[in-house]
Amino acid sequence: MEINAQRRGIEEKLSKLVEAFCPILYEDDAVFLENMKDRNLAGDDIRRYQHWEWTQGVGLYGLWKLFSKTGDQKYLEILRKYFDNQLAIGFPALNVNTMAPFLTMSYFGEYLGSERYLAPCRESAKWIMEHFPRTEEGGFQHITSDTRNDQELWDDTLFMTVLFLANMGRIEGKPEYLEEALHQFFLHAKYLADKKTGLWYHGWSFLGRHNFAGAFWGRGNCWITIAIPEFLQMAPCAPADAEALTGILLRQVESLVAYQNPNGMWHTLIDDPGSYVEASATCGIAYGILRSVHTGLIDKRFEAAAWKALEPILGYIGEDGVVQQVSYGTPMGRDSKDFYKSIALKPMPYGQALAMLFLIECLY
Repeated sequence: MEINAQRRGIEEKLSKLVEAFCPILYEDDAVFLENMKDRNLAGDDIRRYQHWEWTQGVGLYGLWKLFSKTGDQKYLEILRKYFDNQLAIGFPALNVNTMAPFLTMSYFGEYLGSERYLAPCRESAKWIMEHFPRTEEGGFQHITSDTRNDQELWDDTLFMTVLFLANMGRIEGKPEYLEEALHQFFLHAKYLADKKTGLWYHGWSFLGRHNFAGAFWGRGNCWITIAIPEFLQMAPCAPADAEALTGILLRQVESLVAYQNPNGMWHTLIDDPGSYVEASATCGIAYGILRSVHTGLIDKRFEAAAWKALEPILGYIGEDGVVQQVSYGTPMGRDSKDFYKSIALKPMPYGQALAMLFLIECLY
C-alpha cells in the first residue's frame, strides 16, 4: 500500500504506542530486580535502578523524538514527570546501561535551558571521560549494573553511552568529548563489524580474542543502524571520518537488506532464517535505514526495504498499543548462537520506543 493510504492507520498506531508506553515505562522488571539483590556491583539502593536502565532510556528517546517532531507539550510533561521522579530518588551507579536515560535528559535540559536537568548530565559525561572502565585500546568496557564483562566490547554501548557523550560534547562545546565518541565508534567497528558481510557481532573479548558465539544479533545490529546516523547528525566530523563511518553503515545496510525476511521483518539472528522474526530489531533497522536515506547518508534505493517492514510491524501493535514479538533483554551468547533463539518474547519499553522511532520517521 502507498504510505498516503496508510497514514491514518500509522497515526492511530503511534497514538496507541504512546498510551501503552507510560505504564510499561514504570513497570518493574522482576527478573532484573531479583538478580540485583545478589549481583548489584555498586551495592547502592536498588530503587535507583528500578526505572533508570537502558530499557527505559531507549523508550525516553523515542518519546523525545515524538515531542521534537510534533511540539506537543503532553510529551514534554511525561518526560518532566519521569526525570523529576528520578531526581527525587537519586541516580544509580554509572555504567553502560544506566547512562542510556541521560541522552534524553540532555536534550530535555538543553531545550528548557534548565541546570536542574543539565547538571546530572554534565557530571555523568565527565565521569565517562575520567572514570569509565576501559579495555585495551581505550574502549568502553561493557560494564552493566550486575556484570563487569572484563575487557569486553558490546555493540549496544554505542547507543547506550556514546551517543550521550557526543550530545554533551555538542551542548557543552567540548571537542574532546566528540573526539572520544568518534574513537569509540571506530574502535567498536574494528572488532565488531564483520569484514566479509559488514554485519556486527554482538561482542568481542580482548581476553579470549574472539567474538564469543559469532552471532549477528538482530537488535544489536539495529543499535548500529540507528547510532551511526544519529551520531553524524549531532556531531560535526571531519569529512574523512564522516565518510568512513558512512561506509561502515553502508556495508551493514547492504547485508541487512540481503537478509531481510520476505515478509519484511528481520530475524533475531540476522543470517539465520530458522530464528524467530523480532519486532524491536526490525523497527530499529527500518528506522535507521529511513533516517540514513532521509539525511542523505545512503542511497534512496534502500528505502523500499524499510517500507516493507511497515505492514508486519503495524500488525504486531495490538489494539492496546503494546508491541508484541519483542525479545527480552539479551546478555552475551557466549558459547552458542542457539542461546539467542531461546530468549523469551515479552513487551518492553524499548519495543515501544523503537516502534515509535520507525513510525515517526515514516510520518515526518
